[in-house]
Order: sequence, then C-alpha cells, then structure tokens
Amino acid sequence: MEKKQNTKEKILHLLKKEQALTVNDLTEHLEITHMAVRKHLTILEKDGLIQTKEVKQSMGRPIQVFSLTEKAEAYFPKNYEGISIGFLQDIEDLYGEGSVERLFAKREARLIHEYGVRMDSKDTSQRMKEIVTIQNEKGYMAELNQLEDNTYELIEYNCPILEVAKEFKIACKCETEMLKDVLRPESIDRTCCRTEGSSHCRFLVKF
Repeated sequence: MEKKQNTKEKILHLLKKEQALTVNDLTEHLEITHMAVRKHLTILEKDGLIQTKEVKQSMGRPIQVFSLTEKAEAYFPKNYEGISIGFLQDIEDLYGEGSVERLFAKREARLIHEYGVRMDSKDTSQRMKEIVTIQNEKGYMAELNQLEDNTYELIEYNCPILEVAKEFKIACKCETEMLKDVLRPESIDRTCCRTEGSSHCRFLVKF
C-alpha cells in the first residue's frame, strides 16, 4: 500500500518537479490556504530544505519564488545498488575502460531480466504503466504522458544514480537500451538528461 504524503512531502515533490513555484502556485496544487502554505514554507526554509528569491515583474511588485536547496537533494531516494564511483574508478584503473562497460552491460542484462518478468503478457499500454511503477519503486519519481495513440512520454524527475551517471555516461546508454529491450517500442529517444544539466530525464517512446 502506497504511503500517503504529508503536506511537507508534497511541497518538496512539487518543487522537485517544477523547479520553482510561488505561494499561489503551491496553493493551487495543494488546495489549501495561503496561510497554511506559508506556515509549511517557513518550516522548510528554517530546516534549510528550500530557498527563496524575488523575481521582478514587468508590472507590479516582485514575486517571491521558492526552490529546493542542495540539502533537499538528500531527501530524495539515492539507490546506488552497491555501485560507488570510487569502486568503479578502481576497476577501470586495474582492468581498463572496457571493464566498466562490461559491468554496466551485465547490470543492463540483469535489469532486462528483472523488468521483463513483470512485462510478460502485457500489452503496450500496460507495459508503459508497469515501467512507471517499477521506476517509482526504485526512486525515479517517474510519470507517464500519452501524446498520441502510439506515442508516450516517460519522465523521470529523480535519478538515484546521478553522481555515478555523471562520471560514467555508459549508465545512461544502458538504461535507454534496457528500456528499449523491455518495452519493445519502434523507437525510444532520451530527449532530456540530468547528466547534461536538465532538471529531469525524458524519453519519447513510439510504438
């Protein structure tokens, strides 16, 4: 059973997805009063999880915009699955660049098997919904949008192995290949990537 989020968690997740929001934005999303939103924001700012800045408007007074701090990143799942950057660098030093690529290829094959079992006998729509479920179980904060009958957009707002992926780009390539193998689409393109400075990873999946 999925744990119900409290208001603090909802605010942090909204800011993770949207990057920056005003009090009005949060009021609309959360459907609570301005006073209640400000009370939670004050606590989160005191805890060092959010920061504010004033944004000038073409007319009227500047508006206050809220965003996450670096400290808040620790709040989101970081599932390194036993992988550490130092460990991978040591393996590369000892056995050469190809050794790390082989490690990620082995991880890709393991995930293909793990995900594939859960995709068995599912149609296209069910496979897309299942991949979102699986990725969320692993902390990716995934969402799915259906753009056309046979076209989907998969968004991952969090990357549990971001620091590893920044150092070893093969991680991103293997994830894309794994998704291609288990979803069996006509094409899949990673259109945004956290390792390239985007706020999230985004895949366009066509069947």
